Amino acid sequence: MAHRVEKDMNRVDFETIPWKSSIPNARAKTFAEGGRQLRLVEFSHDFVEPDWCTKGHIGYVLEGELELTFADQTTKFTQGDGVFIPPGDAGKHMVKVLTDTVRLILVEDV
Repeated sequence: MAHRVEKDMNRVDFETIPWKSSIPNARAKTFAEGGRQLRLVEFSHDFVEPDWCTKGHIGYVLEGELELTFADQTTKFTQGDGVFIPPGDAGKHMVKVLTDTVRLILVEDV
């Protein structure tokens, strides 16, 4: 379940949100409201994507480097890069972590 902030809906305090993990070597802090979620995501170097991800993501690389492999290309992302991945088969992708860790902020529909 995603964390919710009761007092101030305009501020997301990631310090108070616990890390959760549903897959090895990846964890996230999630805030959800009104059909959207904001996630602080961290992947370690040993992360292996189990299958193609078809979820849409809009985000920003806070630290580290990663490669996203799409059906027809591989793109490297580094600290400071924005990420825009459309949902569905057209945007299906797999992550490969190039540094010890990668941290991203992602905005997604739920």
